[in-house]
Amino acid sequence: MNRVPLKSNSPRRVAFDILERIERERSYADILVDRALAGGGLKGPDRGLLNELVFGVLRRRGTLDHIIGCCSSMAVGKIERRVLNLLRIGLYQILFLDRIPVSAAVNETVELAKTAAPRAAGFINAVLRRADREKGSLAWPEGDPAALISARHSLPRWLAEKWILQLGPDETEALADAINETPQLTVRVNTLKISRGDLLGRFRDEGVEALPTDYSPVGIRILSPLNPAALFGFKEGFLTVQDESSQLASIFLAPMPGETVLDLCAAPGGKTTHLAQLMGNRGLLVACDRDPRKFPRIEETALRLGISIIRPLALDASLPLDDLGGRRFDRILVDAPCSGLGVLRRNPEAKWRLAAHDLERMARLQSSIIRNASEHLVDGGVLLYSTCSVSMEENEEVVNDFLSEKRNFVVEDLRTVLPAHPDVFTEQGMFRSWPHRHGMDGFFAARLIKS
Repeated sequence: MNRVPLKSNSPRRVAFDILERIERERSYADILVDRALAGGGLKGPDRGLLNELVFGVLRRRGTLDHIIGCCSSMAVGKIERRVLNLLRIGLYQILFLDRIPVSAAVNETVELAKTAAPRAAGFINAVLRRADREKGSLAWPEGDPAALISARHSLPRWLAEKWILQLGPDETEALADAINETPQLTVRVNTLKISRGDLLGRFRDEGVEALPTDYSPVGIRILSPLNPAALFGFKEGFLTVQDESSQLASIFLAPMPGETVLDLCAAPGGKTTHLAQLMGNRGLLVACDRDPRKFPRIEETALRLGISIIRPLALDASLPLDDLGGRRFDRILVDAPCSGLGVLRRNPEAKWRLAAHDLERMARLQSSIIRNASEHLVDGGVLLYSTCSVSMEENEEVVNDFLSEKRNFVVEDLRTVLPAHPDVFTEQGMFRSWPHRHGMDGFFAARLIKS
């Protein structure tokens, strides 16, 4: 079927096209939304509506589909994809956007359907109106916690089951609710140019509401609704966007000025530039990624922050690191590719793409990367293994399997780094954060020392 031509001034049309592309092409929501906004066709409140519709539908898709199933004469699995996306867009407005009248949500969706799926316009109208009438008396699964959480809190069933085993049903509900919320903007202060206290002071002078982060000593939470590039000091390189949990990875590795550091899987470069910052921009930092097309973004950020010690190297870390020529490093960051279960707040489309077997596949990849990296660490050196996942398979199990094979490595207790915050560490002294507990992305880190 041909793609529907867009009207650049209609946020619902643009949202529909983006949702279609995400499912059809496995595209990323943030990239598509940014491109649409950069095009300049949407103005004022329509820009916010586009963002809300795309990310809201993706976050609440499981709940929306459950309600559609309750109000439709056709099973959700048999509804054509584009019709289903239209229903999701309309229903999301009815249930979650109080500022939009129900009549407008229904009528605008039906009008869109007349060009996107003409034969389904009447069906869409009927389902949306029934959903509005019956929204207070809908049936929800009973006697099955995973099914109830999946429907009410918009989680794939397999993930609800997994988290219930890991956390229990009450915490799983809390976690599901947390990942359905829009994450707060967090920035990292570039201490090569300014202190956190001074930057907070400048924000106050500019009328920007901001608070220091609770765990990272260089983080700031921005409470005012601003584009990051509009913040004071962004262009001057005083700050860069980075979640608090991600900031802690570089702090845990703790590179020193003058050292040689290897950063594997470095793109998009948040941790890379933080490592260089901690090194005082002195020493050598080799930043590797398998896709050299990602290097310009790292280089642009480094230039803005005033960092010059980063040396990009195209390298597939899942294979033996022959391109390093036998070189060894004082410290190595293995920020391994992962399922991304810890950052579903930011990438909600991922939860509908993942399956349980993906965790095992990722664990095999992660194991190969950490083994390859370990061959290039000096005796007495430090290796930090980290992921933005909360699954045991990708984290503790990968580390423990590695330690059983590499007897010359031991885990160093990270609680000594943040002694005031024992709640973010496991019994082994590994770092693990949760969105619903700690207000930051789900993240894992283990610090390994080579004897």
